[in-house]
This record gives sequence, structure tokens and C-alpha cells, in this order.
Amino acid sequence: MFQATRRRLALWYTAVTAVLLLLFASGFYLYVRTTLVERVDDTLNHVVEIVERSLVIEPSPLSDRVFATFEGGGPPLRVNLEASFRDNARTVEDDHIDLEWFGPGGQLLWSTLSEVLPVPLHVNPAGETVRVTQETVFRQITERVQANGQVLGYLRVSHPWFEVTKPSRRLMVDLALGTSLMVGAVAAIGWLLSGIAMAPVRDSYQQLKQFTADASHELRNPIAVIQTNAQVALSDPSPDVEIQQKQFQVIERLTRRLGRLVDDLLFLARQESGLIPLAPASVSLAGLLEDVLEEQQVMAAERQVSLRVEATQDAPGKHRSGSQGTLATAPTATSTILGDPSQLTRLFTNLISNAVQYTPDGGTVTVQVKPAKHQGQLGVQVTVQDTGIGMDSEALAHVFDRFYRADPARLRSGEQGTGLGLAIAKVIVDTHRGHIDLASTPGQGTTVTVILPTQVTP
Repeated sequence: MFQATRRRLALWYTAVTAVLLLLFASGFYLYVRTTLVERVDDTLNHVVEIVERSLVIEPSPLSDRVFATFEGGGPPLRVNLEASFRDNARTVEDDHIDLEWFGPGGQLLWSTLSEVLPVPLHVNPAGETVRVTQETVFRQITERVQANGQVLGYLRVSHPWFEVTKPSRRLMVDLALGTSLMVGAVAAIGWLLSGIAMAPVRDSYQQLKQFTADASHELRNPIAVIQTNAQVALSDPSPDVEIQQKQFQVIERLTRRLGRLVDDLLFLARQESGLIPLAPASVSLAGLLEDVLEEQQVMAAERQVSLRVEATQDAPGKHRSGSQGTLATAPTATSTILGDPSQLTRLFTNLISNAVQYTPDGGTVTVQVKPAKHQGQLGVQVTVQDTGIGMDSEALAHVFDRFYRADPARLRSGEQGTGLGLAIAKVIVDTHRGHIDLASTPGQGTTVTVILPTQVTP
């Protein structure tokens, strides 16, 4: 699927670029060709002007009146061909320009061409292209020459067309070759860029696929157990009240677990889609942690885990350890942050409960609060450290992935997590523009560090 999409993206990218290059090459070719034609026409007009200024016009004897028409009242005039074209012939020959002089009646009187062109006389001062043979093509300008109202003759100036066709063909070949190379390069680059563009889509698809599979697995098992217990309870014709009560307890426990799982999934989906707007408020982090620690103290006492709290202010730090889950110092301005109280409560509840849950009997969980800096701004750092079995480097790379559980041995007997706690914690920290980091050493424990920006209040 992804390869087909990648091919389509590369093909579209190449096709669009090829069309643009083709339009550019066509426009550039037409521009250059038009410019060449205009230059040839300018040269021909310039030659016409020079020749007209160099014409030697003299009164025509009666015997030569055939060379002029009499439309005015003055004496008849004629053009002295020998005196007029003697100096121009060599010059125009060097420029590959041919001259032809026609009398007033249209008869050819003088020419620099070795052969007479079988082209009828046609006055066109704007320039025209004339094809004599398949290989011989000229660009010509024909000008009527007059003096005192008398037509003295017609001057036709010709320029070989290969001065336009030769560079035009060369330009066409160069443009075709350049366009082909560019299209090939664009195709290769398009294939590379489409692969880069598809990489996050592929990763997202794989994550979604894995997420769907994990969610289905997490939902299928408790649903199957609930269905089995319900079927057993309904199929017993003479139910034992005690056994039936145990079955309903299992159903109730699994239903609560499903409710927590659905709630976590819904929270993640809403956070990522932006459906839950952040409602920031000034929150006393010390007071919030006191509430969380008080809730977790019961579970810590049941598991014989020492819950220790340390609070460090700008002054020399103080700490307090033992079974009481309260901070040793009162809340200060440096522990006031701007955030959503419910989300922050959920964040630290997940972190501290995970630490207590994964710490063996007789272990210690330490919660430390102290000022810190994050991205050049004041912040509060909360560190949750346990003395559990820790995790290896391979597990650390996936701790924030959804439904990831490193090792079932980390859980106590009869317990089973969903693998969403740390994923939710990271989403909450990112929403508050903070930073979360997890470090762990096998056999020594795990340390989770959270840095949140603060709001200093008067």
C-alpha cells in the first residue's frame, strides 16, 4: 500500500514538474526564436536605410525614361546603379546579405545573387520568410524607393534563414536534453522525497495498527472473562450464593478495569485531537503533591514501601521521611505553576503509583521537589525515584509507548497494568510545555524527572 502511494506521489510530482519544464522550455524557445527574427529584421531594415541614403539619383535622359515613372511635375529621375551599388556589394556580401534592385516596372536590373531568385516582386517593408527550395529559405524586406513623387525602383534585401534556424535547432536540442535530464533528476528526487514524506505516515500507521491490536487485546480478555462468569452464573439452576457473589465480584472488578482503560483511551484521544482545551490556573504544586501523597500513602503502607518526601527551596533544603505523605515545607512562589489541576493530579498520581507498584516490599520511593530551569525560564522539578528492579536500555526506548509493559515480573502477583500510565504522563507534560525524562538501572531502580514552567505570583 505504501509503495503504491509512494509511486503515485513520485509520478504526480514528476508529471507536474515535467509539464512546468515543458511550458518553460517552449516559452523560452519561442522567445529566443522571436528575438532572432527581430534581430534579422532590424539588420535588414538597417541595410535598407543605408542603401537608400547611398543611392545616386540623377536626371534621366529621354532615352532612359523607362527607368522612372512620372507622377510629379519635376524632371524625370533615375538611379545610377554603378555609382550607387559599387561600394555596397562587398559590404553586404560579408554580412551574408543579398541586394536586388528592380526598376519601376518590376524588372530586375542589378543583384548580388549568383542566380536569380524565382520569387515575384512583392512590396513588404515588415519582412517575410520566403522558401525558394526545400533547403533554401530567405528572410526578405522589399522597399519601394521614391523621389519627388516618382518611383525610382524597388530594393529587395535578403538574409539567409539558416541564421535563425541553425541556433533555433541547437537551442531546441539543448532544451530537450536539459528538460529530459531535469525530468529524470526530478523523478529521482521525487521518489526520495515521497519516501521521506511517507515515512511518518508509515510510522503513524504502524503505531495505529499496533495501538489497535493492543487495545483490542486489552479489551478482549476482560470482556471474555466477564462473559464467561455471567454465563456460568446464568446457567446454574440452583446457584450457590457465595459462588455467585464471587463471580459478580470478578465481573465488577473487570468492569472497573475496563472503565479505567476506556477512560485512559478517551483521554489520550481527546488530548491529541485538541478536544480538551487546557484550562490553566495558578496551582500550588506542593499542595497538589500533598493530596496525591496522602492518597498513595495507604497503598504504600500496605506494601511496606517507605514513601519519602523531600522539598528544597531557595534557602537550604529540608526533607522529611517516614510514612506521612506531606511536604516538610509550606508552598512557596517558586512552587506555583500555571496548569490544569486535574491533569497535573493525574500526572503525579500515575508516576507515584507506578513507583509504589513496581517497588518490592521494604523498598523506598522518594519524591523530591526543587526549583529548576527549563528552556531558559524558571521551573519546578519533581523527581520520583524508586528502588525497584529497574529496566534495561531496550525497555527505556519504549516506556512512553502505549500499552508497552517491559517485563511482567515487574508486577506483583495478581496485578496487571494497561501500559498507558506513562503515555498519559507524557501527553500531560507536553500539553503543559514541560519536559519528562526517565532513567533506570537494572537492579537499582528507576527515576522519573518532570520539569514544569512556573508562574511567580506576588
